[in-house]
Amino acid sequence: MELRDWIAQITPPDEGAAAAARAHWDRVAKPLGSLGLLEEVLVRVAALTGEEELQLSPRALLVFCADNGVLVRGVTQCGPEVTASVARALGAGESTVCRMAAVARCAVLPVDMGMLDFPGAPGVRDCRVANGTGDCAAGPAMTREQCRKAVLTGAELVREQAERGARLICTGEMGIGNTTTSAAVACALLGRPAAELTGRGAGLSDAGLARKVAAVEAALAINRPDPADPLDVLAKVGGLDLAALCGAFLGGAACRVPVVVDGLISGVAALCALRLCPGAQKAMLASHVSAEPAGALVLRELGLRPPITAGMRLGEGSGAVALLPLLDMALAVYRTGSTFGRLGIAPYTPQS
Repeated sequence: MELRDWIAQITPPDEGAAAAARAHWDRVAKPLGSLGLLEEVLVRVAALTGEEELQLSPRALLVFCADNGVLVRGVTQCGPEVTASVARALGAGESTVCRMAAVARCAVLPVDMGMLDFPGAPGVRDCRVANGTGDCAAGPAMTREQCRKAVLTGAELVREQAERGARLICTGEMGIGNTTTSAAVACALLGRPAAELTGRGAGLSDAGLARKVAAVEAALAINRPDPADPLDVLAKVGGLDLAALCGAFLGGAACRVPVVVDGLISGVAALCALRLCPGAQKAMLASHVSAEPAGALVLRELGLRPPITAGMRLGEGSGAVALLPLLDMALAVYRTGSTFGRLGIAPYTPQS
């Protein structure tokens, strides 16, 4: 399918199902709305799926891996070899997020979107679009066609998981330098200066942060990405991982499968999806607010509130996976919590 076909499949949320889920919550013997954002998340899932009876399993984490040419600007502590090393660990089930996902009963699927000179590895899905991207501080990161292909790949992978029975998708990424590309995309879409939205990533020094800000400023000045055209922004100053993540959110909305936003990087990708199709917001579930400077701002632009505030900035989808045990607990109450009638007590009523 083409991008326009995916967008055409995205329908408005089912307000009837959302109302039924709210009424369901209100029958559970507890103060109204007392589980806060956890109640809200399940209502959003009902609105997306059109079902009052909810399921959040099986679930899968898609980790999109790619390298970024802007590394030549000295914007990180390490090189692209780390992207490949972590991708191999993801494929072997040995990375940090794999340990977390095992606890959360979530399958992990690392996807090679364009790691530099990556020969492949067991457990890593080959969906390569290019051999890394160009240096966005010197010219476009990729062609528009490469960007389009990466977006469509992300959407197709979500559909594939949905057809295999997945009821929830988490998003993750692995790509040294992608906090730089994410900052550039965020600046382009939000019209904010690089110094405001660019953070230290994996722990840059003051000198490293200055180089990173300069790289973002150069990328925006040289490429002049069009904020009204998210594909133009992604192609010029983004990355293959960001483009695939953008497609994953569109795919979730089209397939009516909730997709969990991780931190800054997947949040910026979600913002691209939102700008492509405002209706895609219905599939997005926030997990945590990133410690990166643009993290909270991007979530506000998405219209999402994160249940977790933990100062996390690991990546790999770790924040998205961390949300799952909370959702499991909320779903247990939603499904099996005692009702007011069963306990023989009067229900709460809204007060003015």
